[in-house]
Amino acid sequence: MSTLPPFAHLLGTDPWSVKVCLDDPEASHASRDYPIMIGKGLLSAANAFTGLPQAHTALIVTNTVVGPLYALALEQALQAHYPRVLHLSLADGEAAKTWSTLTQVFDTLLEHGCDRKTVLFALGGGVVGDITGFAAACFMRGVPFVQIPTTLLAQVDSSVGGKTAINHPLGKNMVGAFYQPRRVLCDLDVLTSLPGRELSAGLAEVIKYGPIADMAFYEWLEHNVDSLMDKDPEHLAKAVARSCQIKAWVVGQDEREGGIRAILNFGHTFGHAIESALGFGVWLHGEAVGCGMVMAAELSHRLGGVDRAFCDRLRHLIERAGLPVKAPDLGAEVYLEHMRLDKKAEAGEIRFVVIDTPGEARVRPAPDALVREVIDHCVRAP
Repeated sequence: MSTLPPFAHLLGTDPWSVKVCLDDPEASHASRDYPIMIGKGLLSAANAFTGLPQAHTALIVTNTVVGPLYALALEQALQAHYPRVLHLSLADGEAAKTWSTLTQVFDTLLEHGCDRKTVLFALGGGVVGDITGFAAACFMRGVPFVQIPTTLLAQVDSSVGGKTAINHPLGKNMVGAFYQPRRVLCDLDVLTSLPGRELSAGLAEVIKYGPIADMAFYEWLEHNVDSLMDKDPEHLAKAVARSCQIKAWVVGQDEREGGIRAILNFGHTFGHAIESALGFGVWLHGEAVGCGMVMAAELSHRLGGVDRAFCDRLRHLIERAGLPVKAPDLGAEVYLEHMRLDKKAEAGEIRFVVIDTPGEARVRPAPDALVREVIDHCVRAP
């Protein structure tokens, strides 16, 4: 297992580039490693799009909120590299992450006679990135795509690592594929237009990296969360870079989530249950994950892991980030029903990411009776 570079090293260097290195010693094809470029003004930077696959056509997939803000700038940048640049604007929000929306991408590609060299550009948040990536994985059995995430959550999590999917009415991200992008461009300028609720949702995915891998980063977040909430560009750059660095390190060891990659789902088992049971889009993904981390920390404590002081400390940071810390009262059986559909479950047994000691996580089952106690505690929490 490779060693995660220390956070202190990042603080003393220019944090503008991270590389995803996929271990594939038996592969006979070209390397699938790819860069994550982090910086200001990347949408119009001359070097941001050089070195990508050559093609006649590029398709920008965006949504009705992001498109009017940034699609024109991206189109102008791509026109120097692709003779034809097409647009597709999807509906906004988690509720649009469906088969019918995915079909819109296929319809556009086929109606315009696109071929297997066509390059897709996902301009938007996690929903756009997931749908575009899944479409790229399926169209003509695979075409190249590039992630251009425009939310903090997408920059620090969903755009990196090759997970693509759509939702099913019974569960989140249940239909999809592992399919890696050719490049990820995190333009920090786009975060200035991000609503406060979306910023907080992104911070949930930033915070999770501390308990699972890097308590030095976690302590830095505790000291700087107010600046992050104020969109301080220097602090946002460091938060995005370190989050991407940790995720790239994990994904490089376990691309298809057969082992260590599962720790990236800290808080997600509870969080996905909240999203599914409430109805996709009622709570943002990051809001559900933030509350889910509170619940997962409580479970960790009751399983003999982190102490009560750490649970309180994590809860306080999540609350400072503007995220919910009290679980919705859905009924314990509703939670359990949705969690049994979690992708980490095995033979109907729910498995959770738990924290043994701060900075170290693992996946393990927990008795239903104990999970019910945790749900009850977190629903009643002040």
